[in-house]
Amino acid sequence: FVVQLGDRDPEGDVHGYVPPGKKQERTVPLEVFLVGDKEPLYGITSEDEGRGATSTVLPFQSYGALGMARSEGDPDSASSQFFYLLFDSDLTPAGKNLLDGRYSAFGYTIEGAELLKNVEEGDIIKSAKVIKGLENLKR
Repeated sequence: FVVQLGDRDPEGDVHGYVPPGKKQERTVPLEVFLVGDKEPLYGITSEDEGRGATSTVLPFQSYGALGMARSEGDPDSASSQFFYLLFDSDLTPAGKNLLDGRYSAFGYTIEGAELLKNVEEGDIIKSAKVIKGLENLKR
């Protein structure tokens, strides 16, 4: 199991995942699931949808929330890069911060969050292991 998290080119730009045998970077559309909706929004921020004040099902509300990185101007430009929320937003209720509805939160750090403060840009993930839910991955 090998995961590519983006390579830098000689100019320093970071590129996303290019599947073997393909020439084009794989992208992931923005997915925002708003509280009360039956289906998520794809390719549009909740703000652009006119619902910026609506809370998301998975809010960026806690230290270690995991989100998909993307270009600011293109909500469908996420590929293989992700980020961790590295501050506690106790004073910012869910649905009221700058990330909710603009970026996709897809998980939370539930163990070892104290180690995130040591993670720096350029660090390498040497291995990853799925400990639950492997049956949900499509091959």
